[in-house]
Amino acid sequence: MHVSATLLMELGAVFLVLSFLAAVARRWAFSPVPLYLLAGLALGEGGIAPIPAVGEFVETGAAIGVVLLLLLLGLEFSTTEFTHSLRRHLPSALVDGLLNAVPGALLGWVLGLSWGGCLALAGITWISSSGIVARLLSDLRRLGNRETPSVLSILVLEDIAMAIYLPLMGSLAIGGTLGQMSLALGTALCALALAFFVSHRLHHVLGRLVDTQHSEQFLLRVMGLTLLVAGLSEFARASAPVGAFLIGLALSGPLADRARRVIEPVRDLFALVFFLAIGLTIDPRELVPLLPVALALAAVTAVTKVLTGWYAARREGAALRGRLRAGTVLIARGEFSIVIAGLAAGIEPSLVPLAAAYVITLAIAGPIATYLVGVLPARKAPRRRQSEAGA
Repeated sequence: MHVSATLLMELGAVFLVLSFLAAVARRWAFSPVPLYLLAGLALGEGGIAPIPAVGEFVETGAAIGVVLLLLLLGLEFSTTEFTHSLRRHLPSALVDGLLNAVPGALLGWVLGLSWGGCLALAGITWISSSGIVARLLSDLRRLGNRETPSVLSILVLEDIAMAIYLPLMGSLAIGGTLGQMSLALGTALCALALAFFVSHRLHHVLGRLVDTQHSEQFLLRVMGLTLLVAGLSEFARASAPVGAFLIGLALSGPLADRARRVIEPVRDLFALVFFLAIGLTIDPRELVPLLPVALALAAVTAVTKVLTGWYAARREGAALRGRLRAGTVLIARGEFSIVIAGLAAGIEPSLVPLAAAYVITLAIAGPIATYLVGVLPARKAPRRRQSEAGA
């Protein structure tokens, strides 16, 4: 079997660079996600050190990475807990859509885009990055926080909405008929309903299917089942991340603990490839002309996401800091926004560079904002206590 020496050398160099960046981030108890994104920008086309040989590997690895990120999130919760949270946060999903899709649609109207372009820009500003948010919750050790179920509910409800939105957007982009749009929508909804049913009603069957005493076989069974369900979900025009999340929900108790232990190292590898891929898909040279518009839009929709998270966490009974953490962790946009821009390229080509500038801005600003919200108050409190003690 022939192996490309260039591919191996580029991959080796990339992993070493990312390891150094991760060490720097861990030194300051900060998530390495923004550094991975910046590395992607530097290593992509138009960057300072392009790595063309790893393109296909990164594209495949990124798809696996986001699936594993959502699988690990699902393993943290039971189906009963999450179903209850999902029902509670339907109003939060409505607030999320109104607050975050409307600014994009309005900007599209101001820029004179077609109604299809306005619809695409609404989707770009609406949807948070499931992959980035999942990694932030893990890196910042917030999976057990009071506000986290509200964040996860919004993410899953957004992904469900994307299962409706993306087929419609795709059909619109290719000039599909009403019948074709209806077929795509019906297929996606049926796939989601089936995935929810299996996760909620047949979780014992899934548990017996993957259970084995051999670690290697257990890893292969969990990975195989997750990728199979994610692939079927994507094939049915539903959401692959939602399919993976539901598999995680279906595995509970000791099985979930074992799955976390064996999957986490694999998740970490493919997750960093996913973050790298976002940066690699963006040419830095295309960002500069549209940066002022993208920054203004990013500022507005960062605030609307904070308000969304605040509202949802309040429904969960979270305190002030918890509401701020929920709001800031949702700021990041990523994979879905890029996909929407790609679908709409045939309708409005200018959306691709605008979406790229917008996504990279919030994909970097979001993790920084949520880190600061969690850390700065904790650092200030001891100083106040010391000054009071001195007085």
